Amino acid sequence: MRAGAPILSSPQPGGPEIARRRLLGAAVAAGALAATPAARAQGAARPAGRAEQLAAELYRGLSAAQRDAVCFPYDAPLRARVDNFWFVTPQRLASFYSPEQQRQAHDIFMALHSEEYGPAVLRQVLHDGVRNDFAASTAIAFFGTPESGRFQMVLTAHHCTRRVGGDAGVAFGGPIFYGHFHERFHERPDHPGNAYWYQARRANGVYQMLDGRQRGLALVDDDRRDRGTATVRLGRRPDDVPGIPMRELSRDQRDEVRKVLADLVLPFRRADAAEALRMIEGGFDDMRLAFYPTRDIGGDGVWDVWQLEGPDMVWFFNGEPHVHVWAHVRERA
Repeated sequence: MRAGAPILSSPQPGGPEIARRRLLGAAVAAGALAATPAARAQGAARPAGRAEQLAAELYRGLSAAQRDAVCFPYDAPLRARVDNFWFVTPQRLASFYSPEQQRQAHDIFMALHSEEYGPAVLRQVLHDGVRNDFAASTAIAFFGTPESGRFQMVLTAHHCTRRVGGDAGVAFGGPIFYGHFHERFHERPDHPGNAYWYQARRANGVYQMLDGRQRGLALVDDDRRDRGTATVRLGRRPDDVPGIPMRELSRDQRDEVRKVLADLVLPFRRADAAEALRMIEGGFDDMRLAFYPTRDIGGDGVWDVWQLEGPDMVWFFNGEPHVHVWAHVRERA
């Protein structure tokens, strides 16, 4: 898998693949806007989908020895952690779980992603993992219990942090991570074969729409880098967030930012994608878009490092030396 065809295509802007993504993104966005007021209320219970049902089933089938090793109180600090390459527990699926439990964990992972992109996201995890083996590459942990109503399963691998269940009012159950390198650790400027480079190309499309004054606001002379869980810490005041404010954008530019957001959530199951877009829309006016030119691979003016941030969301795309993406979205208080 380290050579050969791209995992996800990276089409030229305006091509048929971009048009298809926009149609899919529009469907997700429409689902977010159609949410009922009751569903939008902070603290509303997140409905249990197939992934949640499978996670509860997997939890209930754990042996006593497994529970001692991989189960924690719901409020354990470990639950909030996110990183680019870590294992939530030392026990990998391949060595600590039965074949049936390994299958359940695999099915949970697939249920967290859209039918459109799930197979491609799985290929990315296999590509960046151990021996192209999902079970050898993955570790899981459980926090709380299904019966208590406070329950989350966390799944980690290289370039992967995913959550099942968790706090209401927090998209994806908390901070998540996805990333990829395809050909090599230090990717070329066009990131050939990278599963997620299409997202940066879409964001750079917004940059191309900006005039000179707007670009001056959007370009940030800062060395923004990964900092583990702190990378997606929330709560900064709008004026403390770098980049161009949404209020400085025209209507068509703001609409294009919304299309980028819809593209960002396309790999995930529709319910999570719609929930994230709804929460982001609640604080859209306080969000800022920043590009970091100091880490431009190849000096080609296609910005490899950029982010969207507001008081209640961070989506940080770090494309140097290869793609790391950090996301954290919560309901506006």
